[in-house]
Amino acid sequence: MREDDEAFGQRPGRDRPSYRRRDYLDVGAARDDRDREDADRDGRPAGRNEGARPSSERRQDEGGKRPSSEGEDSKGEKGAQKDEGGQNDEGEARRKSRRPLVIGIAAVVILAMIGGGVYYWLSTRGKASTDDAYTDGNIVTIAPQVAGQVVSLDVTDNQFVHKGDPLFHIDARQYAFAQEQAQGQLDTTKAQADSQKLGVEIARKNFPAALELAKANLDSAKANLQLQQANYDRQKSLPKLATTQQEVDTTAANLAQAKAQVEQAQARVIQAEPVKQNIGQSEDQLSQIQGQIEQAEGRLDQAKLNVEWTVVRAPQDGWVTRRNVNAGNYISAGQQVMSLVTTDMWVTANFKETQLDGMRPGQKVSIAIDAYPDLDLQGHVDSIQRGSGSKFSAFPAENATGNFIKIVQRVPVKIVIDSGLKKDEPLPLGISAEPTVMLK
Repeated sequence: MREDDEAFGQRPGRDRPSYRRRDYLDVGAARDDRDREDADRDGRPAGRNEGARPSSERRQDEGGKRPSSEGEDSKGEKGAQKDEGGQNDEGEARRKSRRPLVIGIAAVVILAMIGGGVYYWLSTRGKASTDDAYTDGNIVTIAPQVAGQVVSLDVTDNQFVHKGDPLFHIDARQYAFAQEQAQGQLDTTKAQADSQKLGVEIARKNFPAALELAKANLDSAKANLQLQQANYDRQKSLPKLATTQQEVDTTAANLAQAKAQVEQAQARVIQAEPVKQNIGQSEDQLSQIQGQIEQAEGRLDQAKLNVEWTVVRAPQDGWVTRRNVNAGNYISAGQQVMSLVTTDMWVTANFKETQLDGMRPGQKVSIAIDAYPDLDLQGHVDSIQRGSGSKFSAFPAENATGNFIKIVQRVPVKIVIDSGLKKDEPLPLGISAEPTVMLK
């Protein structure tokens, strides 16, 4: 405090009331200056300090004597009250003048909110949309059907190929050798079949002839038996003096031999009688050889397929993706070496179960793609999956437990793209989409 007194050229402890009055007058003068500036800017009277003295006069009183008259003090108080009353009237008038502007702004804001709500209701009425959607399509896994070393690679990553275009070649030498062996085995078997065909033709003629020959021999033996029987009977009927014992023995032996010849001829007839069976046996042998021919042909066809499979070709039109094979690699049969993304493409949208009311196959769909904002795709609802996504998950929810919490389920909907795709803008699988279904 002493330092402040010295700064203003006063002795410590004296004229302290004058010091406080000077500060108050400086503050009042600054306030009056601000009021006049506001009045000049707003085009209105000064208000509170309208009858007040200029700040320069008050500054002159700073070094003078303090008014001592009570009348003057009462006049000052009345003037201050009058200034405060005028300022309140002007503030009220100012608020009244601004009230229509505030009401107008509030009305505009309320009308804008109502209009926005009406527009949103009209634009979303009869529509169902979701951002839980992505592009989907067919992915074909490429795997060789024979094992071997890759001798050439004919495609690169993300290359578009047509059905039948070669993708890579496998060393085919071992399969070519197997094909030649199968061809040789087939030729040998066919030669055996040709020989057996001649045997069947011969059997069809020989076996009936052999039967007829056996029958003829039987008849001849029977005739000889009758002759020998007659000779024997004649020798037996002669008196002993008219024949000799030698002739009797000879005729008896001839008779026995004739009987044996008849029995032998009968056995040959019996042996030659199954003509059809003998011919059928030859035909069965031919059929067996023909079966061997078919086996040899099958081995040859398999060998040809193996040779053909050494050139792996594209099964469909599409783009080569996820290639993990290079020339020189040894690959096994069934090993996945690359994938092929086909041209068939659609959108799988997971709609909430509360959005399925009124959704039917065939309804038009407008599709927006996040990656291409300017791409306008049009499609239609193809089908609705018969089950929610959680039902077909690896661990479906068990709602029979006591801690059940109801969660809005989502159901996949397949949306087929009809138009809007561009050749120069590839549409990868799995990117985000936002379909809007026209329910009505």
